Amino acid sequence: MERLGLGSSRSGPLLEVKNLVTQFATETGPVRVVDDVSFHINEGEILGLVGESGCGKSITALSIMRLIPSPGEIADGEVLFGGRDILQLTDAELRSVRGREIAMIFQEPMTSLNPVLTIARQLTEPLRLHMNMTKQAARSKAIELLEMVGIPDAGERIDDYPHRMSGGQRQRVMIAIAMSCNPKLLIADEATTALDVTIQAQILEMMAKLTRDIGTSLLIITHNLGVVARFADRVNVMYSGRIRESGTVDEIFDNPRHPYTVGLLDSIPRFDDEERERMRTIEGEIPDPANRPSGCTFRTRCRWATDECERLEPQLALLDEAHYVACWESDSVSRERAVIV
Repeated sequence: MERLGLGSSRSGPLLEVKNLVTQFATETGPVRVVDDVSFHINEGEILGLVGESGCGKSITALSIMRLIPSPGEIADGEVLFGGRDILQLTDAELRSVRGREIAMIFQEPMTSLNPVLTIARQLTEPLRLHMNMTKQAARSKAIELLEMVGIPDAGERIDDYPHRMSGGQRQRVMIAIAMSCNPKLLIADEATTALDVTIQAQILEMMAKLTRDIGTSLLIITHNLGVVARFADRVNVMYSGRIRESGTVDEIFDNPRHPYTVGLLDSIPRFDDEERERMRTIEGEIPDPANRPSGCTFRTRCRWATDECERLEPQLALLDEAHYVACWESDSVSRERAVIV
């Protein structure tokens, strides 16, 4: 399968997340949902952030945007964007960044689009606010954007309300809004999960093309490794609030070193494996963030787990070049995979 990522970055990091901790207040005390997470996105790069539901992917994205709902809070860390720490910006400074420099596409457009406002109103507002366009110029640009994302009869549909559009069309509108001000970073949080498979592919290819055309960096948050394989340059694998493995897509897919990554890859349906009768699954469930096991939090689901895994939580360590893994038994995983292959 041809991969549509950009390959190498155009320059240095655009976004650097350092030791991010996001927690939620509970009756028994604060619970860390994002636990000491660090990663970066280079300019012009497509980065995948993958993991099961409940692993902390979406909270990480909301933390970057400073949109954590109460009773949540960002307790520690830095989110450096173009050298500025987003977590230290004033509300006014933050408003100038959201939409203009960083934009986000959410999973369900009907919870993001205002049902009582026309598409024209919702699409022209950021253009007038951030780009200082006149009402007429903003409307012309909005129609151009709708045409760009594949909305037929854009000049007429722009005055529709969201409920008059299909799910795929609403998601395209969300992409048009997100891309309207040519942001430097676009975050797509499970942006196609609820859509038909064919529409998913169309929208993902469109997002990848748009980012390539205008040089926007793209963070794809998904549980679907097939999406990452086709569109991303690098991938971070997240489990129970932490990054467990990080590397180029080719390295992660060809040489996974964390048992969780192996489990995710083995659960992908394969049509070229005639001997496999059943799709493999990862036994067990992600632990409750309020009651994580000691040591490595994946050990209760891991067939490679040892006594050391129970005692100590492994930290991300560099294997080679830009491949990192947090696992005491990564060498054992690699040796067994080599024998199988």
